[in-house]
Amino acid sequence: MARGKLSPHATKPNPLTPIWLEPLTIERLTIEIPNLPSSLEGKKIVQLTDLHYDGKRLSNELLEETITASNRENPDLVVLTGDYVTDDPSPVHQLATYLKELNSHHGTVAVLGNHDNYFLDSREMITKALQRVDIEILWNTITYPFGPKLPIVGLADLWSGEFSPRPLLEQLDPDLPRIVLSHNPDTAALLKPWRVDLQLSGHTHGGQVVLPKLGSFPVLLEPLRKNTPKLLHPYIPLLRDCARVVKHWEWGKGYHHVGENQLYVNRGLGTYFPGRLNCPPELTVITLVQDN
Repeated sequence: MARGKLSPHATKPNPLTPIWLEPLTIERLTIEIPNLPSSLEGKKIVQLTDLHYDGKRLSNELLEETITASNRENPDLVVLTGDYVTDDPSPVHQLATYLKELNSHHGTVAVLGNHDNYFLDSREMITKALQRVDIEILWNTITYPFGPKLPIVGLADLWSGEFSPRPLLEQLDPDLPRIVLSHNPDTAALLKPWRVDLQLSGHTHGGQVVLPKLGSFPVLLEPLRKNTPKLLHPYIPLLRDCARVVKHWEWGKGYHHVGENQLYVNRGLGTYFPGRLNCPPELTVITLVQDN
């Protein structure tokens, strides 16, 4: 299979498999949306992200458990927010055979992550594989699975060089509710000029290691990174790597207000070395309600 050169933003994944694994957790949240039509009250969305299906970072058993759990929720829509593979895109073909078992009333929509653009042929291969199992891929695209009163905006990955929210968001009526899918939560800062009733992201894996009462390991490293000369960063384990993942580790997992917008960051399913500690893989179940 032909391969192109690496993206300038990509880093070569650690080949080591995780040594700490935790069971799947289902996170449930209710999101209030102004002007939500009464016909959409109670609609349920399931989010999955960061599968990293490569034979090392996500087991078939966990994937099957997650799909079963999603189907049990009887969602109205399933959304996938990127990083289906790690580097080599070819495992997406087997992954697609699993993902075609996801059930919902309005199908499955997806955006791509930075790892889905790792090689020059990655985006095309992953897009076609997922489209073959009826997953709609959004790349700076608007879709309307719930009808015209609740658009779903899917953005290109921030690191792709094609992230372009303005033409999409400015064509929407400001009074119209909308949900935005964007792999990297750093984009929440760039989306503040526009109405975003709910942004769904992944990318961070929740930091993977969370220390009780202290927080995620990358957040704990932030003061050290800011107060250490850059020349020394390569000699401090994980310091540079964490800083390259996102700028806003304060949004590394869970629910946040960013200006007037709402952001939710799923911890993902795939797990990098050394593993997960107090940061289990996640399936998110979101219920939409009117903001009264």
